Amino acid sequence: MAELLCTDLRQVVRELQHSRNGVTVITEDGCVYEANYVILSVSIGVLKSDLISFRPFLPRWKMEAIETCDVMVYTKIFLKFPHKFWPCGPGKEFFIYAHERRGYYTFWQHMENAFPGSNILVVTLTNGESKRVEAQSDEETLKEAMGVLRDMFGPNIPNATEILVPRWWNNRFQRGSYSNYPIISNHQMFQNIKAPVGRIFFTGEHTSERFSGYVHGGYLAGIDTSKALLEEIWKERKIESQNHLLEPLLALTGSLTLTQTEAVSSLHKCDIPTRLYLSGKLGLPEAIL
Repeated sequence: MAELLCTDLRQVVRELQHSRNGVTVITEDGCVYEANYVILSVSIGVLKSDLISFRPFLPRWKMEAIETCDVMVYTKIFLKFPHKFWPCGPGKEFFIYAHERRGYYTFWQHMENAFPGSNILVVTLTNGESKRVEAQSDEETLKEAMGVLRDMFGPNIPNATEILVPRWWNNRFQRGSYSNYPIISNHQMFQNIKAPVGRIFFTGEHTSERFSGYVHGGYLAGIDTSKALLEEIWKERKIESQNHLLEPLLALTGSLTLTQTEAVSSLHKCDIPTRLYLSGKLGLPEAIL
């Protein structure tokens, strides 16, 4: 029968202690979990932060790859109005605001095509402007956004009744929106970011060389990582199975000087009966069996 999979939600992992025998997961509230393997799917921003500590530390090649990969902050601010005052219709979904400060509430989009009657405008900010806006109150952001809209559509437009400001950068479980690899990067850098460290396997959109930065990149990376882990588990069980087959034969070796470890590494399981027959420990019928 299949083993029951138990999932604990709302647990904040703060430390991973890993060795050749397994991984110990320690959470913020002091819970301890023991595992043979761990798949770590946190964002590249979280890997760069101090949210999760590793004991022992991640190797230098891993940390250098993580630090080389940048984090993009992409913020869509939603404003809801009592009625629409912007142009709608075919070819009139987007409008751009030009300001002396680069990226200051530049790119606007209305939601009437996707959600008729919603009376919602969306403005997109990135990186520096995203971090600046995240650090201030929603009221300050609303005041700035309304100033831009009145500069474009005149002073008589209504005030927004609601505003939603995502905070991807300040969210300690995100620390950014998605990975942003440098223009000059190589295949080895991707390989180092996705490569497992002992029994810790890494996944997420940042481990997808072809689709990094995209949702489907994270999805496909998860499939690849799970396959890699299953292969590793299969190899480990195969080795354990071979060891179990060798144990009865090794008990008969007597005068043979090979240790169990040496026997496993230097002899195939089919060679040991031959060695035992030649040493006189097994008769011909037993050796053939």
